[in-house]
Amino acid sequence: MAGEMSTDKPRLVLLHGWGVNQGVWQGVVTQLQGAVDVFTPDLPGFGLCRDFPMPYTLEAVVDQLVAQLPDHSYVCGWSLGGVIAIELARRYPHKVQQLGLLASSPCFIADTDWPGMAKPVLQQFAAALSSNIALTIERFLAIQALGSSSARLDIKTLKQAIMAYPMAEPAAIEGALQLLNCDLRPAFSSLSLPIVGYFGRLDSLVPVAVVEKLQQLQPAAQFDVALHASHAPFISHLTEFEQWLKRWLGV
Repeated sequence: MAGEMSTDKPRLVLLHGWGVNQGVWQGVVTQLQGAVDVFTPDLPGFGLCRDFPMPYTLEAVVDQLVAQLPDHSYVCGWSLGGVIAIELARRYPHKVQQLGLLASSPCFIADTDWPGMAKPVLQQFAAALSSNIALTIERFLAIQALGSSSARLDIKTLKQAIMAYPMAEPAAIEGALQLLNCDLRPAFSSLSLPIVGYFGRLDSLVPVAVVEKLQQLQPAAQFDVALHASHAPFISHLTEFEQWLKRWLGV
């Protein structure tokens, strides 16, 4: 976890996505150093967090995470981390002062009039995990960079960042993947705190068309789209993402 908490700086919690760990935030933490108190917890079973609940449910994951997080934080979740951030805001509102979604959605699976992943894609990843976890995660990382003008570099950066930490526990990898089946649209629409979002126009996992749907669920929310970014804009367009974060945090 990065940084020491002070009283005069915003508290920013960054929640990583599936198959990776807190290492993905290395560039962001460096950029914000001194201006923000940043917390980058590993999800249960990932990175340095070797303990994880079984069954690996959304409720159990949030319950385990919440003790590590300061009150009244700006909580920004990337990809799967956004699902966890929404549930955290719903169940522990004193922890979340404002909610940020980074290339994330309360519902990842495509539904009638809802853009998302085709369910068979998720099922294919789940099936592949049993035969080769490392290769499956590598393929997932490749998909995250699709469309980005710096795709190869983005994939390399992501791999280097996560390899600096221990490999995730296999049972946690499988359990966390299933969390992408969650549908938190009702929970998301019921939230009364300030909400922002940052999305990549070229994202193949969280289609940019979802932004309009999110706006309908939360009319007061403020969503921004990075025109040349894919699913990992904080990797491919770090400077722009840093500027967006600082505007949100008011620093």
